[in-house]
Amino acid sequence: MPAANAQTLIGMGAYLLTMIAIGLWYARRSNSNPEEYFLGKRGLGPWVAAMSAEASDMSGWLLMGLPGVAYFTGLGEAFWTALGLFIGTWVNWAIVAKRLRSYSQIADNAITLPDFFSKRFHDKRRILTAIAALIIIVFFSIYASSQFVAFGKLFGYVFGAENYFTAMVILGAVLVTLYTLLGGFLAESTTDLIQGFLMIGALLLVMIFGFVHAGGFDAIAENLADFPRFLDIFGIAVPDTSEGVQKVVSGVPLFGPGANYGFLAIVSTMAWGLGYFGMPQVLLRFMAIKKTSMVRFSRNIAVVWCFLSMFAAIVIGLVGRAYLPALLTSAGTAETIFIHLSTRFFPPLLAGIVVSGILAASMSSSDSYMLIASSAVSNDIVKGIIKKDADEALVMWIARIAMLAVTVFGVILALSGNESIFRIVSYAWAGFGAAFGPLMLFSLFWKRTTFPAAVAGMVSGGAMVVIWKQGIARLGGVFAIYELLPAFVISCVVIFAVSLVTRKPSPEIEKEFEAAKTTEF
Repeated sequence: MPAANAQTLIGMGAYLLTMIAIGLWYARRSNSNPEEYFLGKRGLGPWVAAMSAEASDMSGWLLMGLPGVAYFTGLGEAFWTALGLFIGTWVNWAIVAKRLRSYSQIADNAITLPDFFSKRFHDKRRILTAIAALIIIVFFSIYASSQFVAFGKLFGYVFGAENYFTAMVILGAVLVTLYTLLGGFLAESTTDLIQGFLMIGALLLVMIFGFVHAGGFDAIAENLADFPRFLDIFGIAVPDTSEGVQKVVSGVPLFGPGANYGFLAIVSTMAWGLGYFGMPQVLLRFMAIKKTSMVRFSRNIAVVWCFLSMFAAIVIGLVGRAYLPALLTSAGTAETIFIHLSTRFFPPLLAGIVVSGILAASMSSSDSYMLIASSAVSNDIVKGIIKKDADEALVMWIARIAMLAVTVFGVILALSGNESIFRIVSYAWAGFGAAFGPLMLFSLFWKRTTFPAAVAGMVSGGAMVVIWKQGIARLGGVFAIYELLPAFVISCVVIFAVSLVTRKPSPEIEKEFEAAKTTEF
C-alpha cells in the first residue's frame, strides 16, 4: 500500500476506533432492557435528537450519491431532489415531531414504529405490527446494502482494491455491526451526533477548497458552460455514453444536446420530500426526544444542518466536474468525486479524517437501519405476536441475532452488482414513504381513521411502490415518474375511503387522540 494511502487509512482508523469506544461505553447501560436498547428511555436532548435524525436520514447518499448525480448530469435533478428533501425535513419537524412524541407515550408507551401503529388503533391481534415489521425488514435490508456499497467504494479507493465488493463491503459491515450490537440506541444516537458534525464539516471544507482549486465562481461557470444544460435547473445534461460509460475525446467528456426537466419531472423529483413522513429512523428520534418543549429547538438545528449539507454536496459535484471533467465516466464511479477531491486537496492524514465523513454518513444510517430492523423482529414479531411472555433477556438476544441476519442479507444485496447508491436508496425511500407516511399523517391528524383503513393504506402504499417500479413505470412517458408519488397518493385515497365506509373508532381511541393534541411531556 502506498505511504499516502497508509496515512489516509490511519486517519480513518482513528475515527473508527472512537466510534467503537462509544459503543463500549454505552454497552452496559443500553443492554439493561428493550426500552433502553431500542429507544434510550426517551432521553435524547435537542442536539442529539436533531443531529442523529439528520445524520441517520442522509446516509452515504449525501456525500456520494447526491454529489455523484450533480457531477454526472448537472444541477437539475440534484437541485429539485434536494429542495424536496429540505421542504420535507422542515414540514416533518414542524407538524409531526411534537404530536408523535406525545402520542407514542399516550399509546401505551410505544417504543417502535410498528408498536405505535398497533397501539394507536388498539390492534389486539397485532396485525399492523406484523405488516409494518415485515416492511421494515425488507426495505431496511435494501437500505443497509446501499451503505455497504458506500463502505466498499471508500475502502476500495483507499486500499487500491478493484474487487471491493468482497472484503471491503464485509469489513464495513462488521465494523458498524460491532458498535451497534454493543451500545444500542444510545450509542447509535451519540455517534450520530459526532458523525453529523463530521459530515457537515467535511462537506463545507471540501466545497471551499474546491472553489479555490477550481479557480473561483467565474472559472467554474465558464468550464461547465461547455456542457449543454449542465447548470440549468429546468434541464438535465445527457452524457454521451457507450454501454453506460461516457465518451471522452482529448480529455473532454462528450455530452448530447441535453433534455428538458419539465413540470412532471420536477414534481416527481420533489416527491422525495414525502418520504420523511414514513422514515422510521427519523420518526424514532421524534419518539425519543426528552421533552416536547425541545422539539422547536431541535427543528431549527435540523433544518439548518439539512440546508447547508445538501447545498455543499451539490456544489461539490459541480466543482468536481469543472475541476476533473473527464475523470469519472459512469454514474457509479461519479459517486466517488468527494473522495477524489479530498485526497487531492489535503495531506493524506487529514484526507483520512475528511473522507471519514463518508464513514460517518454510512455508519450513522446503517446502524439505525440494523437496530430498527432487529427491533421489528425481536420486539414487534417475537414479543408482540409469537411469544408475548418472552422475557427481556430473550428479546435482547433475538435482537442481536436479527441484527446479524439483516447485516448478512444487506451484504448479499450489496454484492449483487448495483453500484449506484442513489438508485438503491431511492427505492427503499419510496417503500417507507408510501407504506408508513400517509398512515402516520392520518393517524396523527384525523380522528376518523380506522383500523381497516390503516391496514389497507399500509399494504396498498408498499405494494404500489413495487408494482409501479417494476411494471407501470416501464410504460414510459407520464408513467416514468418516481414511484413514491403515485404510491403515496394511492395510499392516502385508500385510507380516506376505507375509513369512511368502516365503523368509526371506539371512544377510547378518540379519547387518546384528543389527549395527544394537547398533552406535553
